[in-house]
Amino acid sequence: MPEVAVPAPALTVFYGGTFDPVHCGHLGVARHARDRLDATIRLMPAADPPHRAPPGADAVHRARMLDLAVAGEPRLTVDRRELQRATPSYSIDTLHEVRRELGPKAPVALLVGADSLLGLSGWKDWQALFGLAHFIVAERRGVDIGRSVLPGPLAEFLADRWTDAVAALHQVPAGRVLRLRQPLQDGSATEIRARVAAGQSLDGLVPPAVAAYIARHHLYAAGNASSARL
Repeated sequence: MPEVAVPAPALTVFYGGTFDPVHCGHLGVARHARDRLDATIRLMPAADPPHRAPPGADAVHRARMLDLAVAGEPRLTVDRRELQRATPSYSIDTLHEVRRELGPKAPVALLVGADSLLGLSGWKDWQALFGLAHFIVAERRGVDIGRSVLPGPLAEFLADRWTDAVAALHQVPAGRVLRLRQPLQDGSATEIRARVAAGQSLDGLVPPAVAAYIARHHLYAAGNASSARL
């Protein structure tokens, strides 16, 4: 009998961040990554910082806004794993957990912003991350991630890891870096929080359901620290 080809495991992409709040720029990055990489994108909100109040909305509100933002979006999901820990959430710990779930052969990637790449050498066990996942780097307006501007140790470590081929991320479990070139959108979470505090419209900056949630729960209003229960 002829051999039956076993399909390669699907690429799973984790897109972490505070998402405080999630906005149309975040969704644009997630959609573009999904479509270009043919992958499920798991938006993964960060836990609240320990020992101090969250700077904007707490983790429960941020995750609920993500739920609203991705509702009806194919292959965009919310992953709450970092909210379920009692300890600080380091990417290296998250990836070890992912590997225990998906196994050593599944292709896994972290989707990060350009500014996160520039600061990568300050992450815990940053070099070990590449044994557990690929990195997909989303462009950000005003942030240059050309190889010539990366910090020396980081540039040297990444020199042989860059690829322009999406297929390379599907063929091996980890270790490659791909630059995600996409249309850049205006707007940032900082700007959105400031607009809410000033009583200005969020039209075109966040999904309507997210804008309604912010208004309903009085999030980001001047002098207001809002929290929710799980």
